[in-house]
Amino acid sequence: MTYNTEQRTSLLSFLTENPDKTFSAKEIAVALEGKNISKSSVYRNLAELEAEQKIKRVTKAGSKESFYQFYDNSECKNHIHLSCTKCGKIFHLESEQTEKLVSEVEQADGFEISRAETTLYGVCKDCGIKN
Repeated sequence: MTYNTEQRTSLLSFLTENPDKTFSAKEIAVALEGKNISKSSVYRNLAELEAEQKIKRVTKAGSKESFYQFYDNSECKNHIHLSCTKCGKIFHLESEQTEKLVSEVEQADGFEISRAETTLYGVCKDCGIKN
């Protein structure tokens, strides 16, 4: 049984308000300072929300730290994600592009892609323009 505590509600609200970004547990704890939620509550609630598939946990290239993103959205679960390594923003690869990419990989290599867990890392056009 899951309890909808004030801490859990604050945590989930924060993540749903930022669905296109990933955050470490530390970043979430800092963002929620003053909302009466301890670091241990952040970690416990993240684990529970991940088990319920409301959020997903990812690691980034070159980091051992886990990052979390709101995920309780059927639209999100059917896309390949593009993650900017500079700004951290997450994008959905459009459905037509996703289907084309998946189809080409499956036909060429016989490899079945699980879209729900697929993230491609690179630099978004905004960050690429800046540098």
